[in-house]
Amino acid sequence: MGFSPHLAERRFGYGASPLVAPPASVAAMLDMLRGEDVMARQFPIPGFRPFQDAHIVKMRFDAFARKETTSPEQAAVARKKSDAIVHDFIRERLRSFGQMQLRRIHGTDSFRERLVAFWADHFTVQGKFSMLKQAVPAYAEEAVRPHVSGRFVDLLTACITHPIMLEYLDQTTSMGPGSKRAQHDGNRRGLNENLARELLELHTLGVGSAYDQADVRQMAELLTGLTRTRDYTFVYRKGWAEPGTETVLGKTYGDRKDMTPIRDALNDLALHPDTARHLATKLAVHFVADTPPEDLVARLTTAYLDSGGDLMALYEALLSDPLAWQMPATNMRPPLEYVSTALRALAVPPDRIQALKPKETRNWFLGPLNVMGQDWQSPSGPDGWPEADGAWVTPQGVAARLEWAMTVPSRLLGDLPEPAAFLRSTLGPDAPEPLKFATAAAETRAVGIGLVLVSPALQRR
Repeated sequence: MGFSPHLAERRFGYGASPLVAPPASVAAMLDMLRGEDVMARQFPIPGFRPFQDAHIVKMRFDAFARKETTSPEQAAVARKKSDAIVHDFIRERLRSFGQMQLRRIHGTDSFRERLVAFWADHFTVQGKFSMLKQAVPAYAEEAVRPHVSGRFVDLLTACITHPIMLEYLDQTTSMGPGSKRAQHDGNRRGLNENLARELLELHTLGVGSAYDQADVRQMAELLTGLTRTRDYTFVYRKGWAEPGTETVLGKTYGDRKDMTPIRDALNDLALHPDTARHLATKLAVHFVADTPPEDLVARLTTAYLDSGGDLMALYEALLSDPLAWQMPATNMRPPLEYVSTALRALAVPPDRIQALKPKETRNWFLGPLNVMGQDWQSPSGPDGWPEADGAWVTPQGVAARLEWAMTVPSRLLGDLPEPAAFLRSTLGPDAPEPLKFATAAAETRAVGIGLVLVSPALQRR
């Protein structure tokens, strides 16, 4: 079995759409990925700058409210304005959820959308306070999305140096013990190893690979100086950096005057054979099977190393490998991907998604996703969401999917499609005979649509 337009949408995208034709070939999928990011232009999500500007204004209101010379009335007004800024960003975050869904519903380049989600999870971040939590979509938009079709080292560098990542993994509190700043203030901050450990363990080499604790410590010292300004702009502070050289995985990086040694180390990590295998395995697990064939992983690893860490070469190897099309559809779609697949099958119009009220977004999407087991943008740790089906096939999670499928589509769409036609357009050759019978016998359109949406044929890729 080779390329199949239907399987391309199911395995490498968000499923079939009655409005969008599937890709015609592997070459077409790769050409779209190399081309313009049409969905980002059509359904824009704000970058990080609006958060930075608003954060400074909020800090000024908060500082004014705390001043001894501020009257109680003035303080109350300042706090109200500060709260309004946070409220506005909460609304913007909910709008970003809708824009993300529209990209998945109406995009011709579903493979790109899946890759953005994959890499954003690989480089998981979370905001540590109310304002920063709302800025996580901007991180994916700025640090991840522009680099998914480039070199891995560029994606790695963009994510590792982003202010949200630095804050999330406590790099903003890390200071070289021998740095000028540490000597000046008595080393009150100390060295923090969180970013260094996750860089080696999660982002590049992988668990159980070539590094040890000494490498973590040396990498942590090498990364000192990476931090942010008060408005969350990235900055390298030489005065915070540990002087001298560091040795990571047997290679010594010279005494820094700027970020050059850090960039050299990131480049070396990106091209390490353990990194190649780690990324190849994760990609194969995500797109093909929880236990991918060893031959497939080996070919992906080789393609990555031979290309010097070019992600397009990695994707081409994945899409061109017969094993990627031969494996049965056993991978369970995680909740967010499942909801996106259902919305794409329903072809929910842009104006309907954009007209959602904050309460509707919470009640119809974010709340159910939480019950299904995937609280949007709040994974349990820096390793992101699990790939194993067992994480999602739970009594509570399955019940939540059933309830969502039976109730939310009718709330979103005034007129639901005819179930038999919906079954054909959504599942095509994957529609099993028992599902055809059950759909035809459904008492209402809502039930018929719901049966299709909860079927294994739709939930697995």
